[in-house]
Amino acid sequence: MQKARVRRGQESCCLMSNPAEKPEVVQLPAEPVSAPSASSRRAAAQRVREARDKLTSTSGTRPAFDAEMLRQYAQTRLSASYVVMLLVVATGVLFGLWMQPIPAAAWTAGMLCIHGAMIRSCRRFLTEPASPAATRAWRTRFVVLDLLYGLCWMAILIHPVLDMVTETLMMFLMLLVIAVSSMLAANLPIAALAATAPVAVAMALSFAVTGSLDNYILAALALAAEGYFVLLAHRLHSSTFATLEARAEKDALIGELEQAKAISDEARHRAESANVAKSRFLAQMSHELRTPLNAILGFSEVMKSEIFGAHAVPVYKEYSADIHNSGVHLLNLINEILDLSRIEAGRYELNEEAVSLVGIVADCHHLMKLRASSRGITIHEVFEQAMPRLWADERAIRQVVLNLLSNSIKFTPQGGEIWLKAGWTASGGQYLSVRDTGSGIPEDEIPVVLASFGQGSNSIKSAEQGAGLGLPIAKNLIDLHGGTFTLKSKLRIGTEVIVTFPPERVMSALAPLSDDSPPLQPEGSLAPDEKRRPRHKPIMSAGTGS
Repeated sequence: MQKARVRRGQESCCLMSNPAEKPEVVQLPAEPVSAPSASSRRAAAQRVREARDKLTSTSGTRPAFDAEMLRQYAQTRLSASYVVMLLVVATGVLFGLWMQPIPAAAWTAGMLCIHGAMIRSCRRFLTEPASPAATRAWRTRFVVLDLLYGLCWMAILIHPVLDMVTETLMMFLMLLVIAVSSMLAANLPIAALAATAPVAVAMALSFAVTGSLDNYILAALALAAEGYFVLLAHRLHSSTFATLEARAEKDALIGELEQAKAISDEARHRAESANVAKSRFLAQMSHELRTPLNAILGFSEVMKSEIFGAHAVPVYKEYSADIHNSGVHLLNLINEILDLSRIEAGRYELNEEAVSLVGIVADCHHLMKLRASSRGITIHEVFEQAMPRLWADERAIRQVVLNLLSNSIKFTPQGGEIWLKAGWTASGGQYLSVRDTGSGIPEDEIPVVLASFGQGSNSIKSAEQGAGLGLPIAKNLIDLHGGTFTLKSKLRIGTEVIVTFPPERVMSALAPLSDDSPPLQPEGSLAPDEKRRPRHKPIMSAGTGS
């Protein structure tokens, strides 16, 4: 007990001596809560909007749809105004023949007055601006006018019928009235019910009061017809509402597309501006870095060569060589960045002239031969003979060949082999192929190494890491010449890069380049033996890819 008390006191002392430390609270891992997806959020927002619209609507739909449905109701009434007028006049004439002319004329005048009020109200509604309060007021007014319209039609049925033929004609006429009224007021279902229900009920009662079985059947048919036309009007209303909803959804989608397009255009303009600013910055900085770098290269060259005498400490000579080599590497990197920025900014201009593809490749091979020999790498040449010149930029082609050859030497192990091939393509152009037996590039990394500053896994592991600009610059330079740049590689087998130049750049009108070739002829003229010289077929081994 005493030991436990002492231990407890020590713990309390420790806690008091370090009040900043708080006791650790162990929390149980909470259950993962998945974030709602975009579709679920959109559906929830849609349900909330629909519920809010139904609460503020007079017909259970969106308020904007209430005004549009009422507008279509008014337009339908106006378009059928003359048809309804002719129906009223024809009915008045018929009932004037069956009954007394004066009540028929009074009925016709009353119906025309109601019809005129309806037409006037529809025209006023279409000219006034839409608002929720005005929509509700006009909706009530139209329902009242349709109710008066139906009551007037019901008034005809109050008069006694003379015979069975008149009764049958009256029934068909009232069914026609119910059908026309249902179709005209289909966009406002409550108005259609107000216009047709009085007529149907009055007709059913007029048949039912007689007490015969046939009239009971006719009364039931009248009520069934009323239900059918009301249902038909409801279906028409639903169809119109679905059309309006689809149109509103289409307008919303078009608006979203236009907004997205505007945002995309703005983002594209910003990206283009940022790209131009980046290219200008790189070009300016590369130019500014060359000035102090020239001094570093010059003085390090002087110190390395010991022009003013030997160093007191021999290790300084090695340090000077390291400084010079690092400066040369930095200068090459700056030149590559400058070339890339010019290409991306569209300011790289080709200095085109007649050049020999085979001669450029041979010169580049001669420059890189010592480096390849130091690594035990053998370079083979397979060149087509007597190839005409190309109309191209010699500096750009030389840079392409040096980049490809340098990459092959860098990633080919000791004792490996490199093949340089140049010849004809099947379409009449010329091609250059550089193939090595290096480590290769995984297929999924080929787009990476062709992108600016992109490096594959083998490049990262290599002791001679670069900036990842050699292949992108070479590809862009070939694109400027209108050619194609193809990279094929298999892991642990090797890599091959095939560069082709289009036939338009082959100067077939000139004599083939050779050691004893005559000077350039004017364009359009032929050398003496040019007409007799047959075109050489391309000599290409498997895998060159014409």
